[in-house]
Amino acid sequence: MENVYITIVLAPLIGAIVAGFFGGRIGRRGAHTATIAGVAVSAGLSLFVLGRFVWGDAAVFNGPVYTWMVSDGMHFEVGFLIDKLTAVMMATVSFVSLMVHIYTIGYMADDEHNWPHGALSGKNSYQRFFSYISLFTFSMLMLVMSNNFMQLFFGWEAVGLVSYLLIGFWSTRESAIFANLKAFLVNRVGDFGFILGIAAVGMYFGSMDYAEVFAAAPEHADTQVDVFGGVSLMTLICILLFIGAMGKSAQVPLHVWLPDSMEGPTPISALIHAATMVTAGVFMVARMSPLYELSETALSFVLIIGATTAFFMGLIGLVQNDIKRVVAYSTLSQLGYMVTALGASAYAAGIFHLMTHAFFKALLFLAAGSVIIAMHHKQDIREMGGLWKRMPLTWLTALLGSLALIGFPGFSGFFSKDAIIEAVGASHVAGSGYASLLLTAGVFVTALYSFRMYYLVFHGRERMDEHTKHHLHESPWVVTLPLVLLAIPSVFLGWYTVEPMLVNDWWVSGDWNPIVVAHEHDTLHHLREHWEGQAAFLHHGLGALPFVLAATGLTLATLIWWLFHKWNPRIDDQLQALGGPVTRALQNKYGFDDFNQRVFAGGGRSLGRVLWTAGDRALIDGAIVNGSARSVGRMAQRFRHLQTGYLYHYAIAMIVGLVGLLTLFVTL
Repeated sequence: MENVYITIVLAPLIGAIVAGFFGGRIGRRGAHTATIAGVAVSAGLSLFVLGRFVWGDAAVFNGPVYTWMVSDGMHFEVGFLIDKLTAVMMATVSFVSLMVHIYTIGYMADDEHNWPHGALSGKNSYQRFFSYISLFTFSMLMLVMSNNFMQLFFGWEAVGLVSYLLIGFWSTRESAIFANLKAFLVNRVGDFGFILGIAAVGMYFGSMDYAEVFAAAPEHADTQVDVFGGVSLMTLICILLFIGAMGKSAQVPLHVWLPDSMEGPTPISALIHAATMVTAGVFMVARMSPLYELSETALSFVLIIGATTAFFMGLIGLVQNDIKRVVAYSTLSQLGYMVTALGASAYAAGIFHLMTHAFFKALLFLAAGSVIIAMHHKQDIREMGGLWKRMPLTWLTALLGSLALIGFPGFSGFFSKDAIIEAVGASHVAGSGYASLLLTAGVFVTALYSFRMYYLVFHGRERMDEHTKHHLHESPWVVTLPLVLLAIPSVFLGWYTVEPMLVNDWWVSGDWNPIVVAHEHDTLHHLREHWEGQAAFLHHGLGALPFVLAATGLTLATLIWWLFHKWNPRIDDQLQALGGPVTRALQNKYGFDDFNQRVFAGGGRSLGRVLWTAGDRALIDGAIVNGSARSVGRMAQRFRHLQTGYLYHYAIAMIVGLVGLLTLFVTL
């Protein structure tokens, strides 16, 4: 099996190398064939590995593949840990990536029109894009399959690097360059905390291997570190690691990069926001559950950050008019739900929602991209409307994705989201009451912004210009096929997986349990104790407050943006005007971007100017470089007077020098 695991990782890398280095020779067809074949092999083998855990009795694999170096007894290795948690992530990442690769053939077919005439950066851009997304898949697989912190960090940084390249793919656009630089810098903030957490693990545990660290963790449960007057070692490590997750999984206040990442092509928006980069932080915290269970302070911190992100980022989606940004703020909100589940020790529910969300969120992004293709790359939902008649397949799949997103009963999102809300409600960690309130209210907000976008895009009057209207048609099969294949798990996956993932002890393989939950933190026990099947869970959900709020939001959205909007097309603008300062706060994104621009970016530039004027110009150039030259010049001006050209002056100087030397010789 070790060869199978190596093939899963290397197949996308080989495709990326072929498309990246030989794209000019093999052309477009060769590039997308090589990368799709590599990701297809990876997806097929990943599903095979998952199937062995689901229907067979596969053994957990945990071992090194390559030892990089040994320093002071600490091994730095490339190694794999293949358990049920890894298998779920591998299958999800590779399948969604495969759908994105196929979709990209249609979306990027006319990419040459996105580059200025004669731009060298636009040459072979199609092949380069396929190389990047395949490399992105390789990086994410390295991250989720790692069995040690060094390889985890490699994958962590690799997805950050490739996301930088992809967000700024259209490098001739100033907005794209600003967005990828923003993503890079914000993630560096999180990654600084992340690497400090890994350093603390290495310092106190003397190992980078997960199994060794997890086994030794209980011994350090009471260890105190002399930081900030004394803090628990486990609390320090867990919070530092979670700061890294806040950057990758875009949690407040390190969320600001994710909406701007919409500047990249839509396929990468789907890949980043659905199953790869933004879920890396969620996966990492779930993997580190043996550490987080030893620090209730860290769990509370995770819980509060996640709930705050879930509710307040969802509100911003209500005032967005860019179709991709609405879905982006939806991603922020849903990531908040996952992170809140982790803080409530419902790690299984968090991973369950990560899995279901990957499919319906990729579906929504790709459906948005299908609309953008039809609209000739216009993205303002106020200029759309009535598309359901012209794009029936995109309309239907977008409807299914939206219903899954709001947790409509029976859809995948219903099972995972309701499980999270119940788990948080059962938690006794500090901040759980606050989190439960925000997550429950967030259900209403999710339904409202999701169907605001859906109705403004697909229903009501057609508001596009005549030229766009004349050319509107359904997207080609390479675009619609991934939509259909993603819609199927968006509808049915939750029904078939909720019982094994949340009720049964499916995660355990022999003596190995990838998800560790302390008895006092077990918030899913109510679900297990009262489980009577999916139908009973569905029936219970229909009478619960989250369903009432979701139904209210859906009904209100239908009334406003479908029925009333037909009679009054300006109703959306009027409602936002009624919001007054609240609307302005949401449109201003709570001032996070302004604050960062003024304080951090402005402060950085001011500091740079001070260092330039005082340090570079005054000290280095003025005092050291030019100052030393001026000193030499002044000395030369004085010493030149000694060179008079008269022989008797030189004779006197020689006599005086000789007398001086004789005096020294006699006295010494």
